[in-house]
Amino acid sequence: MKALVYTKPNEVQLQDRAQPDLLPNEVVLRIEAVGICGSDLHAYHGHDPRRLPGLVLGHEFSGTVVSSASPDFAAGLRVTGNPLITCGFCDYCVQGRNNLCSNRTMVGMTRPGAFAEYMSIPASSLVHIPQHMPALHAALTEPAATALHAINMSLKAMTRPLPEQKVLILGGGAIGMLAALLLKTYGCHGTVMAEVNPLRSRSAEEHAGVETYDPRKVEPKENGFDYVIDAVGAKVTRTAALRAVKPGGVIMHIGLQDWASEIDMRKLTLAEITLMGTYTYTTADMRATVDLLERGAFGDLSWVHAMPLSEGADAFAALDSGNIASSKVVLIP
Repeated sequence: MKALVYTKPNEVQLQDRAQPDLLPNEVVLRIEAVGICGSDLHAYHGHDPRRLPGLVLGHEFSGTVVSSASPDFAAGLRVTGNPLITCGFCDYCVQGRNNLCSNRTMVGMTRPGAFAEYMSIPASSLVHIPQHMPALHAALTEPAATALHAINMSLKAMTRPLPEQKVLILGGGAIGMLAALLLKTYGCHGTVMAEVNPLRSRSAEEHAGVETYDPRKVEPKENGFDYVIDAVGAKVTRTAALRAVKPGGVIMHIGLQDWASEIDMRKLTLAEITLMGTYTYTTADMRATVDLLERGAFGDLSWVHAMPLSEGADAFAALDSGNIASSKVVLIP
């Protein structure tokens, strides 16, 4: 089979790899579509010691079961899946918080991922999708579930309903874009987005209806927002988030570009700011997101850019350079 392989920093190559064997309690999928995640780009740059050269990356996928060792997933079923492979018995799993599983491994990190024509995965990680659902839409389940999980966590800390909140999103990447689209469905209007890439800014304005600004040129209004989503997770965006949030407001930290920063603990404490972190999603979030995608809660997704798997190297280069309006590229094997 053909697979896009991470060979060295700033390089991926299309190679021939053996088709995966069917293992107990697993299924083999024919991959229909697979998105390039920001964490794939992080690995591509050589910044993730867990993802070493020779690995097939990719964990945002949709596909069809071609062989199965599970009675729950027969050949021919179309699925997406949770790339976090969890144990099912640790304290977090039994609480329904399997994103925090103490024994988790991951597709595209500890085992070959979905940048390939075929992939094996435990059946317990799979999520059914409607048979008619477009493969590209289904491949957006993973990043969309990340946005869903973060926003739903934030709701628990808010003192007023979400549609009343003035919202700022830092970063117009895929997570920021999907968060903006979901917030629109949740009733938020007038959302503001900070984005340095003018192509992405225009795409976000057109498809998510947000107001954008370039944070290199303009600072957000101090104490101007009830709810701030940091979808970048860098020192500079954490500083901006804390400056922008109103007293009593909520900051949701999703991105993790780096983790060394100073926090204005005086404002955090005296202004009763709630600073929250989030990690991925639960399987329940994944199932809910499939339903939301089918119902159009994230819009028509026409801003997503599809490319053949054979052009994967070009896709990585385009995302890396910023010379593409879409913040999400989906590869089609």
